[in-house]
Amino acid sequence: MARFPAYASGWDKTWHYAFRIICGLVFAFLMFPILVILPLSFNAGNLFTFTPEMLRFDPDGYSLRHYRNLFQSPDWQIAMYNSFRIAPVATLVSVSIGTLAAIGLSQRHMPFKQAIMAILISPMIVPLIISAAGMFFFYSRIGLQGTYVGIVLAHAVLGVPFVIITVTATLTGFDHSLTRASASLGAGPVKTFFKIQMPLILPGVISGALFAFITSFDEVVIVLFVGSADLKTLPWEMFSGLREQLSPTILAVATVLVALSVMLLTCVELLRRRSQRMRGLEP
Repeated sequence: MARFPAYASGWDKTWHYAFRIICGLVFAFLMFPILVILPLSFNAGNLFTFTPEMLRFDPDGYSLRHYRNLFQSPDWQIAMYNSFRIAPVATLVSVSIGTLAAIGLSQRHMPFKQAIMAILISPMIVPLIISAAGMFFFYSRIGLQGTYVGIVLAHAVLGVPFVIITVTATLTGFDHSLTRASASLGAGPVKTFFKIQMPLILPGVISGALFAFITSFDEVVIVLFVGSADLKTLPWEMFSGLREQLSPTILAVATVLVALSVMLLTCVELLRRRSQRMRGLEP
């Protein structure tokens, strides 16, 4: 039972429980499609619906055939290979640019700070279809259309805002007197960054990297515009499968991506709590 303060009125108590019920309903609404996909990915048939055998919990109605197809089909293997060779590099570029930008924007003497911040986080605000169309025409002129470098840079642009936001949040309570003390003792800017700043902002950097990785790994709109048939990623292959053939293997891929996202978001939450403890904001 919840403990209410002595001054809590009947309306306050009612709203306390109503708010939790509303949050539970919203959570259930958001989670229901995911909870439906998970059992369907083990369907023994080639349908996107629950078969009578599955509804009866008959073991013959469940199978791992779609997961085997995911790891044995050449098309899915190529798509998985492309995703895993694009996302880490795009994440590395995003972290490098976003971390340096966040440190620069945290300086008090930085001119036009708000305008620069708005430009850097604009990829989060501008609709993806507009960004994709702009990248398509720009890449067509400079020869990056349909290339590995072009996709990596496009995904890096999408990941930079996440890195900037997480690192900036970490730098909010940063004591800049530490960097001045390091400089007074003879340390250069690079040594000060790796010895003083980086250990303290590392949770924010890793959190931003995880968000950037998820964004790159799950992105489909940009890669449809700037990619090529030789550089199909998992989301692209899923999109093509929905248009050309309704294979339940798509559900298996979706389940794997959901599991990967849950693991990465769990890491983000653990890093957030560690950062809060390091800054003395949590016990």
